[in-house]
Amino acid sequence: MKKSFIVLIFILFLITIMTGCGEEKAQLYVYNWGDYIDEDVLDEFEEEYNVEVVYETYPTNEEMYVKINQGGTKYDVAIPSDYMIEKMIKEDLLHKIDMNNIENYDNVADRFKNLDFDPDNEYSVPYMWGTVGILYNEKMVDEEVNSWNILWDEEYDDEILMLDSQRDSFAIALKKLGYSINTNNEEELEEAKDELIKQKDLVLAYVGDEGKDMMVREEAALSVAWSGDATYLMEENENLNYVIPKKGSNLWYDNMVIPKTSENKELAEKFIDFMTRPDIALKNTEYIGYSTPNKKAMEELDEELRNNSVAYPSEEEVINSEVFLDPGEFLKVYDRLWTEVKAHQ
Repeated sequence: MKKSFIVLIFILFLITIMTGCGEEKAQLYVYNWGDYIDEDVLDEFEEEYNVEVVYETYPTNEEMYVKINQGGTKYDVAIPSDYMIEKMIKEDLLHKIDMNNIENYDNVADRFKNLDFDPDNEYSVPYMWGTVGILYNEKMVDEEVNSWNILWDEEYDDEILMLDSQRDSFAIALKKLGYSINTNNEEELEEAKDELIKQKDLVLAYVGDEGKDMMVREEAALSVAWSGDATYLMEENENLNYVIPKKGSNLWYDNMVIPKTSENKELAEKFIDFMTRPDIALKNTEYIGYSTPNKKAMEELDEELRNNSVAYPSEEEVINSEVFLDPGEFLKVYDRLWTEVKAHQ
């Protein structure tokens, strides 16, 4: 009897283990820009919460928006930029975040809260921030770089990389002309379109992430770049430098949001809270080179990086820069004119 009882207990124990092993882990679907996270952080979250992270990337805010807006996906967390968050809020594509579940929110510096695209901090939690500027090779460019005009200089024919992004490209042309990057004046946009068409023959390529490798390999002299990429690439190639033109540029903020496609809002909030933890925020910003809004992570940053004006520009350096706003229905004008730029031979 004793032996039978012990065998029975052992069998039940094995069944329990096998049943446990067969249980499917909860899945968290994360949708993010390319090269924009330390993937060890994802492994840590999986281990800490005993879940599986399904991770996908996108090259532009617009592609992210289309995929979420058309449905058929179940992304739990996405990381759009300011103007796209504004648009998604207007179109009821985002859940409100229960900030009671984001215990680490106090680690975010106040300057990154209550911004125009989410004034009551209901839909988003800051992830990274930065600028758009010119990354250039000092061996290949002798003159001082302080103006967008250099991207129209025939001396650099076939040595210029532009971002394959409608909003960023128009912003550069608009700033060159002295206009706002948020203009709703069609005549000003037509002028900007003409500038981009004039420039097109000089452009080696319109690029996304592949442009970073091209600059490191010195295949181009000048490139439009995001500041975080510039910080990283300058470490990879000592001949590279970065500047925000004096006429100003785009000052941007990328925040974590929960799309209404989410099937696991509770887990999404745990992930956002995890990403806002100082140790995780520090690991992330050190790995990808972008600027953290997390004040406690900032305190732990290497002093050289903390004082790096590329990653953390002064107020004077960004005084003429603007944050993108959602153009609303006027986006159709941008779409049409960008199509004309890309189609021009």
